[in-house]
Amino acid sequence: MDSLTLMIIRHAEKPKGAWPGPGLTTKGEIDKKSLVIRGWQRAGAWSALFGTKFGGVDFPKPGAIYAANPNPGSDDVPADAAEANTESSQRPFETVTPLADRRKLVPVTTYAVGQEGNLVKEITALSGVVLVCWEHKRIISHIVPKIAGGQALSGLPSKWSGQRFDVVLRFDRETPAGPWSFRQLFPRLLSGDSRTPVDQGPE
Repeated sequence: MDSLTLMIIRHAEKPKGAWPGPGLTTKGEIDKKSLVIRGWQRAGAWSALFGTKFGGVDFPKPGAIYAANPNPGSDDVPADAAEANTESSQRPFETVTPLADRRKLVPVTTYAVGQEGNLVKEITALSGVVLVCWEHKRIISHIVPKIAGGQALSGLPSKWSGQRFDVVLRFDRETPAGPWSFRQLFPRLLSGDSRTPVDQGPE
């Protein structure tokens, strides 16, 4: 199978974001780099969406899951990425952990924020269904343009509202050399979720 579907989500809700409360680790310890309770709820909701009857054909089962490296200062992450990612975050990894556990997958955390070029090069060489969870501003400024290349895609966002955590950006390609199609998807998993495009709102 040479076709490729890329589904890109932002990490779930964070402290001082759209939902109040402190960030919490899986052990319930306060951590400003982790998801808030609302974010953990969303992470669970994502796990019930992708690859289930509830998600249907719009949200297929990922064969690979990528998340930004939660420890960019560690020895296994190049120095350039550690420098680019001045504030490390556990949130992308935490967001996909319930889904990865349910699908018996190990999230790929090879790349950190600042290494989007290498990330896109790797995922666009794959086939099947790939899910990526990342920081929203870098999704817009570095990941989306690199995937699209020079192709003009209708509905491609130019910004990502800081208040939106509920959108899936989906790219589809039939063959490695074929053109991309693009859609924004709005599953409306939690109360208050919207069905409007991600770029309609404040950054």
